Amino acid sequence: MSKKEVKTNAMRILDRQKIPYEYEEYECADFTDGIHVADQLGYDHALVYKTLVTTGKTGQHYVFVIPIEEEIDFKKSAKIVGEKSLEMLHLKDLTKVTGYVRGGCTAIGMKKQYPTIIHESARELEYIYVSGGKLGMQLKLKPEDLRKASGANFADVVYVR
Repeated sequence: MSKKEVKTNAMRILDRQKIPYEYEEYECADFTDGIHVADQLGYDHALVYKTLVTTGKTGQHYVFVIPIEEEIDFKKSAKIVGEKSLEMLHLKDLTKVTGYVRGGCTAIGMKKQYPTIIHESARELEYIYVSGGKLGMQLKLKPEDLRKASGANFADVVYVR
């Protein structure tokens, strides 16, 4: 008997929208940051993006998808989404707000459709890796397809080094 393929909410949405993607599962019991995941799977760091969820001064939530080696520029990001300021969503609220756990959070298929920004560097890439919607899963897809599936825009939201 063959093992049943496990579909996450993000994968079901991509399937419904007929967006092509590949996925890879890996051993992961607890949260592991994107750099360690990339190293474990042999991915080029430049192709792996992390999903950050923030809260604005107004109480609205915003999602940012940025390269794993970069840091969000809160000032720049707040300006882009029209907020006075932003802060990271408290970890204890992540599952309640998004439906996803830390390390398995993806911009596709959250409980609500939050304004989403993908760092503009993704535009130049043929494909990127993002979390697949659960611990131990990565999705590989075109940045434009991630934009479509998550209703995102592209913008510069990281610190300039």
